[in-house]
Amino acid sequence: MRILGIDPGSRVTGFGVIDVVGQSRTYAASGCIKTGGGSLPERVRALLDGIAEVVATYHPDIAAVEQVFVNVNPASTLMLGQARGAVLAALVHAGLPIAEYTALQVKQAVVGNGHANKDQVGQMVQRLLRLSGVPQADAADALAVALAHSQHAGGAAAQLAKLGLTVKRGRLA
Repeated sequence: MRILGIDPGSRVTGFGVIDVVGQSRTYAASGCIKTGGGSLPERVRALLDGIAEVVATYHPDIAAVEQVFVNVNPASTLMLGQARGAVLAALVHAGLPIAEYTALQVKQAVVGNGHANKDQVGQMVQRLLRLSGVPQADAADALAVALAHSQHAGGAAAQLAKLGLTVKRGRLA
């Protein structure tokens, strides 16, 4: 199964792609979609195009997206929500099933501590995926979202495998 993890942001959206075979998690790709400082419609367009390009390039079976947290600044929370909406729309348009996780769930799954900091998340992603270095922060967060989903989906995938079934592009095969 190929998982696309996404850490939405209004200016920088991280993505990470991992392959899961049994208990093995392998790094496939990661990076950032930078929307620049244009108007909101321009940034939404950049997110839609960027997500479409990532999906077309890496052909994930499922996407896992970090949920929005409520920020102290309502305007920042609203902007993040709009970016997340653009990401979800692009994924739905691509026909991908979507799983959603809170930052607390992601940190708990990857680090074992729901209150871990960004450095701890990045270092654990590096270890779990056997990378030569720590990925850029937004990409590391996206890879952590994908890893969290791989842990959550592992039980379901194992049950399907016992029945001789797999999931491809969100459908049983």
